[in-house]
Amino acid sequence: MKGKERKEMVKHEPGRAISPFDEMERWFDEVFRKPFFHFGPSRWPGIQQIGREELSPAVDIYREKGDVVVKAEVPGMKKENIKINLTDNSITISGKKEKEEKVEEKDYYRYESSHGSFHRTFSLPEGVETDKARAKFKDGVLEVRIPVSEEAKKKEREVVIE
Repeated sequence: MKGKERKEMVKHEPGRAISPFDEMERWFDEVFRKPFFHFGPSRWPGIQQIGREELSPAVDIYREKGDVVVKAEVPGMKKENIKINLTDNSITISGKKEKEEKVEEKDYYRYESSHGSFHRTFSLPEGVETDKARAKFKDGVLEVRIPVSEEAKKKEREVVIE
């Protein structure tokens, strides 16, 4: 490429060494943003965070037999505690999990409770017919099927790899 000027798409800045003060500032920022993060299971394995579970279900989105399929793994949840909202271009799955366990024996009493919630939103491709969506929930797996319109299927084309 003689005679052509080379332009960078991304500006490259050489790295610099992190000073102890920068590291300390980063640590303080992290502590004040998440004050109890450092006392969780990763730092002290014997200590469990009690009362609040953080849920983030694994979600797969794919096309199958003319539908966009959204599958979410939500073990231990009841379908009454799961909510699905659709717009023309997005799907939001949210849920709340509450668990209480009480054990009363002759010589001890134990009561544990935990709760957590999640809220995940994903973009949908153009041409889905959200008004015809169907959802099933079985064995901790939520499956939402959203048909793709015939018009959108016709616009789809395969790209040849060179």
